[in-house]
Parts: sequence; structure tokens; C-alpha cells
Amino acid sequence: MRSNLQFPIYLDNNATTPVDPRVLQEFLPYYQQHFGNAASRTHAYGWMAEEAVELARERVARLIGAVPQEIVFTSGATEGVNLAIKGVAEMYQGKGNHIITCVTEHKAVIDTCKHLEKKGVEITWLPVNAAGLPDLQELEQAIRPTTILLAMMYANNETGVILPIAAIGQIAKKHGVLFFTDATQAVGKLPVAVQADGIDLLTLSAHKFYGPKGVGALYVRRRDPRVKLTPQLDGGGHERGMRSGTLNVPGIVGLGKAAELCRVEMPAESIRLEQLRNLLQENLLSLPGVELNGDPLNRLPHTLNLSFADRDSNSLLLHFNKTIALSAGSACTSATLEPSYVLKAMGFPDQRAYSALRFGLGRFTTEEEIMQVIQLFREFYPSVNTTGKTTTI
Repeated sequence: MRSNLQFPIYLDNNATTPVDPRVLQEFLPYYQQHFGNAASRTHAYGWMAEEAVELARERVARLIGAVPQEIVFTSGATEGVNLAIKGVAEMYQGKGNHIITCVTEHKAVIDTCKHLEKKGVEITWLPVNAAGLPDLQELEQAIRPTTILLAMMYANNETGVILPIAAIGQIAKKHGVLFFTDATQAVGKLPVAVQADGIDLLTLSAHKFYGPKGVGALYVRRRDPRVKLTPQLDGGGHERGMRSGTLNVPGIVGLGKAAELCRVEMPAESIRLEQLRNLLQENLLSLPGVELNGDPLNRLPHTLNLSFADRDSNSLLLHFNKTIALSAGSACTSATLEPSYVLKAMGFPDQRAYSALRFGLGRFTTEEEIMQVIQLFREFYPSVNTTGKTTTI
């Protein structure tokens, strides 16, 4: 049988995903035939664009258990993070100036909180255990009368570890504190329910679940409690005044279609991806010195983070770069030579953090590709001597 393999095999779906052809087909017409501005309410071009935007809003809301009026379109998750955290810090400064977050958050959250810290906002940085999970008792004890926000990610972008979101939501509700979650890695991969989980603000990005780059959304709760944000972009009053700027109609249409496909296909797809990930995990863990990073149970179905003893992740990436597309961790920090701050925060020594690779499977990953990756690693290991220097392959 003829192989359909194409190299390098793409296993970096946590960084970004290819646009699903069905998504591409839906949003392409909005660049030419239906190019209207959704804010133009005096002619058919504008009406058509507005109608497409509202359909997308409904689709995104349905995916996370929200109502359409709670969806604010953004340029992506980083903007959503900034709008949520800075918007709350400014709007609720009369109530307090204390925010609680976690040391393993994405850099978008960490850097936003550091920015606010310089402006006098007090930030509590919660540690995590070896599984990558914060202590909920410690979280609750950190809440003060001046606490206005808990900012805790839904699932970690490097290890795939899923945080106990519903329990965190209950703690926030109990103390009258707003709860924001960066769900960029979780939406489209896990069933997310903002109402059931007590989430007040949530950010997502289309390109993480087979939509276009440069578009995302922020969920903002409308009642119990009604969340108010100080906008970070002024001018025009778009998106109920929370995010001014001409809407990216093609991108929003693509986001909506991607959300709808995930809602329908996610249950079966999650099972398939978990099976492929477990196949990869079992085979790679059988190699000498390979260790699993993160909670073995509470993980995203498509994510695998492994450390390769006495190996350097950069040398591994260099060796496999023509055959497998991988990363050593977050795409936002992959250019640095520092060990993963996430794995360091989990208490791992530098060597284990330096030797970590992240495998991110996706909708278009096949069993044939996984078997080929396993074979490539099996071939590589006998070619490495005890000093860790690569010899002939």
C-alpha cells in the first residue's frame, strides 16, 4: 500500500492548527463577494456582513454554553487576556487592587499581570505541584477583601494539564470574586460550560481549533454577576463598547464555522486523539530515560509532554526538524534557550526541563503518522552513545 505521509509530520497543534477546508470555504467569500463592513447599516453589503457576524456569535456562544450577547470578538487570545485582566483591574479598582493567578499561566497572562504589578496592582502568584496543579486550599486562603479577580488557565499549553475549573469557579463565587480563565487550549478540545463552571470571563482563539489566525473572542458574563470592563481600545464603540475597531468579518465567519464543527465533532474526535496520544506515549515511554511531564489523567486528549534524559530538546528538535514538526514548549517562548518555566515551576530540575518536548496532535493527525514518529524515535535511540552525542543514523 502506498504511504500518504508528508514530511515533516506536523505535531505542533498546540502552537497552531491548519485551517479546516470547510472553514476556509465558508469565510473566503467575505473577502470579495460579501466584503461589507458589519457596522454599515444603510445597505445590503453591511446587512449581510452583520448577519454573518451574528451567526458566528451564536455559534461561538453555543460551543461554550453562553448566550450570543456575551461574546466579544477580538484579534485573538492575547488581546482577550489583556482586555479581561486590565479591564477588570481598571473597572473594579474602587473595590480592590488584588489579583490571584498561577505561575504556570501563559505568558499573555503573566506579562499582563506583571504590567499591572508595576502600576501598583497586587498580584499573588500561586505555585503548583509536580502534576502542574495549584492547591485549592492555598488559593482560597490567598483571597483578601481587596481581591477582584482570579485568573487561572483552563488547560496548560505545554503539558496539557487541566485545572479543576468548576471548583475554582465555586471558590470565586463563594467570595464574590470574578473568575477569568484563559481557555485557549481547551475550547474545541473539551466540553466547556461557562455557566456550570462559574466562569465570568473566558478567552479563546480561532487558530487553535482549525480556524483562521488573527481572530478570537472574549466571553463576558451578563448576569449573576454582570461583568463590566474598561475598554482597552477606544473609538467607534464596536462590540458593545468593549472593543472598538472595524470587525474582521472573514475571520469572525471562520471562527464561527470552526466553533460549530468542534461542537458537533468534538466527542468522537477527542476519543480518537486520546487513543493516538496514548499509542505514542506508551511507545516513547518504553525508550530509556523518557519521562512523562504533567498529570497523567487530567490532560488534554491531544497533548503529550515528555522529557528525554541526557538529551537536549534543542538538539532533538534539530535532529528531527526535517521529519517531525515539534516544539520544546510554548510557541511564544520557543526562541529562548531557557528551560521551560512551566516545568521548572512544577519542581523539575533544569536537565528535565531542558530535555522536554511537546507533542500536539490534531484533527488531521493519522495513525500512520504516529507509527512513523514512533519508528523515527526508535531509530534515533540506538544511534546515541552514552555521552549523548549523536552518531550516524
